[in-house]
Amino acid sequence: MTSSTADLWHHYGRARASSDRAVPDTFYWNWGQDAGPGTEVLGDLTDCYVGDLGAGATRHAAHLAVHHQPARVIALDASPAQHARATDLYAHLAPRLLIVQSEALPHLQAMRDTYDVLYSIFGALDFTDPRQLLPAAAAALKPGGRLVFATLAHYLSGAPAQPDVVAAQVPAKTPDGEEATMCRWVLQEQVWTKLLDEAGFTRITVDVLPATTDGPRTADTLLVNAYRPSCY
Repeated sequence: MTSSTADLWHHYGRARASSDRAVPDTFYWNWGQDAGPGTEVLGDLTDCYVGDLGAGATRHAAHLAVHHQPARVIALDASPAQHARATDLYAHLAPRLLIVQSEALPHLQAMRDTYDVLYSIFGALDFTDPRQLLPAAAAALKPGGRLVFATLAHYLSGAPAQPDVVAAQVPAKTPDGEEATMCRWVLQEQVWTKLLDEAGFTRITVDVLPATTDGPRTADTLLVNAYRPSCY
């Protein structure tokens, strides 16, 4: 079963939100959220406009708002449940943190030349067609602005990433618990690099962050950096 209207993120993170309401002290990019580089990857965020694409419960964005001095962090998520959860947890961090319910693509299309930094941690870059989202991200960045995202280096099953721009149908659940699927783009490094280049990005780098644990549903991470050119 697939669903284009049900909130397929309704259940994600609900248990944690009931027991952990703190602003995180740490910020990691790897799949296990326990090791590797942190906010230094984003550079100095002082007085910057920053966008979290697919922010979920907004924990990463809350960390940036509290521990770094951005002008504003806009935490974006399409899920009504995630938006409500994030608002309950971190609305008190306004105006430095702005929590917005929206699909990433129309938001970016309406925000041309706005952001200094955009980032995604297994967020909208994984679940939106990159042929549409990456050009919109490039246009939403100011000249010289930066896109950073963490994405799966391979499927959680261990199967290799796609050599072409093809989405897989991955399991999900509707709010009432019915089985569903959603699209996820799990692409090889060179595919991401080509897509970013075609979208107008430059200075593209990809690092592999190894999984920190063994067992099922662990994964290596691709940490991708790219810049909008300072001028065209």
